[in-house]
Amino acid sequence: MNLICLSELAIGQRGIIEEVETEEQFRWRLQALGFRIGREVQLIRQALFGGPLQVRIGSVNVMLRRHDAAFIHLRAMG
Repeated sequence: MNLICLSELAIGQRGIIEEVETEEQFRWRLQALGFRIGREVQLIRQALFGGPLQVRIGSVNVMLRRHDAAFIHLRAMG
């Protein structure tokens, strides 16, 4: 199975979270925001020049630094 980083999704593309590779404390923080294994996410918007990403998880929109999004690995859909 090929996994990609959340930061590699195209705008409008969806994916299912398969793993989060980061230190435990930051992983808890991401989980509190809804970034859990098995959840579907969609990239809504990305800022220019390596800025943050707007990601939809369920009905919630979250802004996430591109650097942090690189730790979230997905199975891309469609």
